[in-house]
Amino acid sequence: MAGGKQAQGWFWATLILSSVTIAGCVFAFWELVENRFFRDVDYLSLHYLYISRGITSSLFLAMWAAWFVIHQRRKSEEELRRSQERYLGLLDASPSAVALLDADLRVCEWNTAAERLYGFSKEEALAQELPTVSPGQRLELLSFAHAVSSNGRVLDRESQRRTKTGKQVDVQLSVLPYRECGNIYFLEVTTDVSERIRLRQRLIEFEKLTAIGNMAAGTAHHLNTPLASMLLRVQMMEDRVHNSCCTNDLEHLEKSIHFCQEFVRRLLEFSRPAAAQKQPESLTSLVEAVAGFISPSLSAKGVTLRTQFRDGVTDIPVLGDRNQLETVLLILMSNSLDASLHGGTINLRIERCSPDTVRLEIADDGCGISPEVALHLFEPFFTTKPSGKGTGLGLALAKGILAEHGGTIEIRGQNGRGAIATVTLPAYEGSPRQEEVSM
Repeated sequence: MAGGKQAQGWFWATLILSSVTIAGCVFAFWELVENRFFRDVDYLSLHYLYISRGITSSLFLAMWAAWFVIHQRRKSEEELRRSQERYLGLLDASPSAVALLDADLRVCEWNTAAERLYGFSKEEALAQELPTVSPGQRLELLSFAHAVSSNGRVLDRESQRRTKTGKQVDVQLSVLPYRECGNIYFLEVTTDVSERIRLRQRLIEFEKLTAIGNMAAGTAHHLNTPLASMLLRVQMMEDRVHNSCCTNDLEHLEKSIHFCQEFVRRLLEFSRPAAAQKQPESLTSLVEAVAGFISPSLSAKGVTLRTQFRDGVTDIPVLGDRNQLETVLLILMSNSLDASLHGGTINLRIERCSPDTVRLEIADDGCGISPEVALHLFEPFFTTKPSGKGTGLGLALAKGILAEHGGTIEIRGQNGRGAIATVTLPAYEGSPRQEEVSM
């Protein structure tokens, strides 16, 4: 805006100064002609000469001003045309799909990459509501637009978009503000990450299978006690098959069998691949599910897990994929368990550290982390565990999952003994009012 005002000021200054110069030259030339050829004319002729001089000067000034204005206008139009061509060229050269949306989320610009990715032509998309957003994703887009209006930008979020054929595509998107003439627009930049998500899912399954293998001994130990009890009561029933006291033994036997069935069911659910789907999830529920799953390993090592929930966090959900968040918690809790000594303690705390953020801390009293090791914790394939005990992918995978959920992770040692893993996630505050966000 300041550059436009400055250019306009130079335009008027140039026009006025050039006009004054031309008028001065015309008057000077006319004065010389009058002194040379019309010095002795009468008053009436001299009066007509003055009038003709004024008319001639006005004509010269009018022609000059018209030529100057037309020339500058053509120059500005040419610069504008080149600027627009450059802008459209840069837009089409982008490898990412770009859509410029107005305050009502209607498409103002649509680049070539968007046409290739989604199948909608530019003519089909322009002046329409973003066609790649399904009804279930509109609330998410509204929340992104509201966040951009309030805070500035939304970067590298994972979501889904719909193609012209109705196929859902996994994308990584950023929403950026764009202001023009006092109006706000939203620039949505999306990249197809379907292949990356597929590879990540395979890594998740690989990590889960590795964790299942590491916990096999603890699982066997956990199942041994109820199975031995069942065997003993079956033997007792054989000795007193005609005794009415068998009713009580049968009840105990049924409870033990149900316990084993429930545990095996959880094991099968955990090892079964799940489709990625983000929805509100209770963080405390996720913690309890993972804690229940690794309880055999905790018992086998004699480690106590202590949980502490503060500030009513049980009522605060986070928006995420349950399978992925469970994997993150399993990675962190398994690492704490591996680092803990026999008979040690793992403290898990959840609290709301700000109106929009939930924090989870997992602290162990194990061997700790040196500053040299801390520098490489999140590098793929880096591990301090013995051969066959770890892949070195867990923490790198956890950091990537949390980043795509808008969260962070930090791991630090504490006074030479033990370590603390701190996870932050945005709190999900979904409500019907969000659907009425005004742009």
